[in-house]
Amino acid sequence: MVKKEMIAMLLAGGQGSRLGILTAKVAKPAVEFGAKYRIIDFPLSNCINSGIDTVGVLTQYQPLRLNNHIGIGIPWDLDRNVGGVTILPPYEKSTNSEWYTGTANAIYQNLAYMQSMNPDYVLILSGDHIYKMDYEVMLDYHKANKADVTIACMPVPMEEASRFGIMITDGSGRITEFEEKPEHPRSNLASMGIYIFNWQTLKDSLIALRDQPGCDFGKHVLPYCRDNGKRLFAYEFNGYWKDVGTLGSYWQANMELIDIIPEFNLYEEFWKIYTKGDIIRPQYISAEGTADRCIMGEGTEVYGEVHNSVIGAGVTIKKGAVVRDSIIMRNTVVEEGAQIDRAIIAEESVIGANVQIGVGEEAPNVLNPRIYAWGLATIGERSVIPAGVRIGKNTVAGGKLTAEDFENGELPGGGALIKEDGDLI
Repeated sequence: MVKKEMIAMLLAGGQGSRLGILTAKVAKPAVEFGAKYRIIDFPLSNCINSGIDTVGVLTQYQPLRLNNHIGIGIPWDLDRNVGGVTILPPYEKSTNSEWYTGTANAIYQNLAYMQSMNPDYVLILSGDHIYKMDYEVMLDYHKANKADVTIACMPVPMEEASRFGIMITDGSGRITEFEEKPEHPRSNLASMGIYIFNWQTLKDSLIALRDQPGCDFGKHVLPYCRDNGKRLFAYEFNGYWKDVGTLGSYWQANMELIDIIPEFNLYEEFWKIYTKGDIIRPQYISAEGTADRCIMGEGTEVYGEVHNSVIGAGVTIKKGAVVRDSIIMRNTVVEEGAQIDRAIIAEESVIGANVQIGVGEEAPNVLNPRIYAWGLATIGERSVIPAGVRIGKNTVAGGKLTAEDFENGELPGGGALIKEDGDLI
């Protein structure tokens, strides 16, 4: 019989709608990050660095690129005969078929997988956070407190606490109360959405709540455990952790990688971040090319200027083009004379000659002012931006656009221009 001390269940099926056009065709955990990685690389690397060799990855929304990236888990040393990485999509049962309807419901639908590993403990993770954490240290804390459930938490500024699930603890770290996004928080200890459960506690809770619509850990499972006398403890984490759930936080987290002393260091030997690597040529900067304070992926060619930016693999920046304070994802081409400032440009796009992106005054976005904000211009994957047009701030553009799609050759601040199958939407 298989026997694992702790297995991980990695929730990677979310749509990530707050990233707007970046997740229109790809699951949020598969979005590129840091010129080389995808977001899911971070929790997967944390698992193998923590000695966890059994990971179930729960997928649902637009899973193709995520599945291709993970494969059989070779980059993370998770290609194992027993355990390793297993993709767990929703599937048809003998009596009914349903999508995952909540974080806990997704785990409940995979009870058989967890049972087959005969674990003592189950680690629940989210696939869309950027951080490094040794889960083994958290497990030691869980054992020392004889906990039934341990929740990873971190202090946040009190003025931001109302955006999080807040834990109220006693002097020993035991959780006495929860506050889900409280208007007037009594603590600044915020849940990170990382949990360790004793297997029997998790199993019993999920079965008891199986008929709960949209069953969720924060809203349903944790209160159920507390109300039934289980020992819940808060494990305080004080390292770097970033929820890159908005375009602003995603852009900021990428920009933090190129600080003189980065708060989040990708270059540590003792805690490596692993990813699927492509066998491609080295990067090249021509004699007239300039690059400063940048991270650039393999195969990138720079003939123009790049300043304070994160440039993915296989990008070409042609002569006379200038890129500042931007994220440009893999296999994108920036044609001659283009000027790009404070933009996020998704994979395999073409930016035409003499295009200007990120110019003019800010205005609220007409499509969704909460998503397309922070003065950023966002271009969707496989987009074509025609030569000579101007694109303002707080904008979104996507699809194979032509000059005729731009009124007077411009998409002003706050504008939206998205084309699918040849039609503007």
